[in-house]
Amino acid sequence: MSAEAKLTQLGIVLPAPAKPSGNYVPFRLHANTLYLSGQGPREADGALRVGLVGGDVSLERARQDARLVGLGLLATARQALGSLDRVDFVVKLLGMVNAVPGFGQQPEVVNGCSDLFVEIFGDAGRHARSAVGMGSLPRGITVEIEAILAVKI
Repeated sequence: MSAEAKLTQLGIVLPAPAKPSGNYVPFRLHANTLYLSGQGPREADGALRVGLVGGDVSLERARQDARLVGLGLLATARQALGSLDRVDFVVKLLGMVNAVPGFGQQPEVVNGCSDLFVEIFGDAGRHARSAVGMGSLPRGITVEIEAILAVKI
């Protein structure tokens, strides 16, 4: 099943692609590789989800935030490519978690995005990944994730 058909089957509506908040572009396509700039979790109204994971934000809420980031990354990929059906496979994710000192469940947080990509792309959604903790993230967001995707030629 195609990625676009899978979104429809699951009733997933992607948000509007996020606009850059600085002097950078949301994506860069080079040859058959799409680089997606890091994004944070946004509510349907565009508000950022903020807080410290392991402090005022639970692990489950942080996983949901990572899924929201994944939806935003998919929206940007669709913007760049015209259709998610042009994605050959997900190469790599870098997930950064804004957490209290001593928090060690960054992989479980970033699974919110990883699981979404596998749900949409199947085996092509499985990817290399880094999941790291940060002392802070821009505007206090809970998680930031960037992605690299291989594009069908």
